Amino acid sequence: MNPKDPVQLTAALVKCPSVTPDEGGALTLLQNVLEPAGFEVHRMTMQEAGTPDVENLYARYGGQGPNLCFAGHTDVVPVGDRQGWRHDPFGAVIEDGVMYGRGTVDMKGGIACFIAAALRQIETAGVRGSISLLITGDEEGPSINGTSKVLEWLDDREERLDACVVGEPTNPDRIGDMIKIGRRGSLTCVMKVKGRQGHAAYPHQADNPIPKLARLIGRLSAAEIDAGSENFQNTNLEVTVISVPNTASNVIPAEAKAIFNIRYNDNWNRGRMVAWVRQTAGDLADEIGAEIDLRFAGTGDVFLTKPGPLVDAMRGAIVDVTGVNAELSTSGGTSDARFIQAYCPVIEFGLVNQTIHQVDEHTSLADLETLTDVYQRFIGEYFARSEMKSP
Repeated sequence: MNPKDPVQLTAALVKCPSVTPDEGGALTLLQNVLEPAGFEVHRMTMQEAGTPDVENLYARYGGQGPNLCFAGHTDVVPVGDRQGWRHDPFGAVIEDGVMYGRGTVDMKGGIACFIAAALRQIETAGVRGSISLLITGDEEGPSINGTSKVLEWLDDREERLDACVVGEPTNPDRIGDMIKIGRRGSLTCVMKVKGRQGHAAYPHQADNPIPKLARLIGRLSAAEIDAGSENFQNTNLEVTVISVPNTASNVIPAEAKAIFNIRYNDNWNRGRMVAWVRQTAGDLADEIGAEIDLRFAGTGDVFLTKPGPLVDAMRGAIVDVTGVNAELSTSGGTSDARFIQAYCPVIEFGLVNQTIHQVDEHTSLADLETLTDVYQRFIGEYFARSEMKSP
């Protein structure tokens, strides 16, 4: 297997059954590729009570700054209906110029491309700084024992990342369509409405929380939180769960629960968003006579990476290789960039995302080659622009 060939490296990675949180041999494969190429490789297993242990990898070539990092994950989602696949989900079968397999796009293909690009650049031109790789096995899982803990480990070592590219699949239709330069924040709220249990035939002896919950979530869902901002779409609230602890049809329950998720733009931060929910829900509860309890969770605040060497180098590399002027976008969900943004500027750019998490996930071999060319051109551009910016 030639690691400078992104097709061969993608196929080797796909054949590792690394369904989250299992390592499946993928990180061992990368270690065996990177160490002979001169990378200093660290393997680490991160742990936290109540969560599965997760293996991670950090590798670095060079000892000088700037330190340009590529980040990604080798864990993949389950295959789903195996009978529905055209080929073995872990077979990396190639048919008519297309490779099929779980993780081809999300995101073993992206990892193969940036490793192949780095190895080609090191061999042909060298690097004017360092290239590092942060590879986790916990992006598709709870995201507790992965990237965030590796970043803390790096911080404890006083090892700095100057810029990072996450190789997530970002392009809607073709390589070069879109660079992600930020993401909205994500806040999840569990809202419980308290009532009094009783017999459905004697409602005057009970207090049914379900109609109150329905009114609350109806009003919250309909709220126009904002109209968006210069770089972000509008904030939206989506109810995702409604439940009651009740298995009998003739019993009024003692409580009713809803879970909703808010994706918020840079008009807000997490603290202000929590305060808005508390105030808005509290006022509505007072209006209808409901007693509520609110609990909040969230792993990512809103962030935006502004134009500079990182964004400009990637945009320039894309134009040079594909002729496409990439859109700078903050759309979509969350990724591990939400952790990295607290340490250095970060963007996301990878393969076409049309088949991620689907049966018959696949990518064209031509896209793997194109993305590798973009990454290699980007590496050279980034270090050149960083030198120009230095005093």
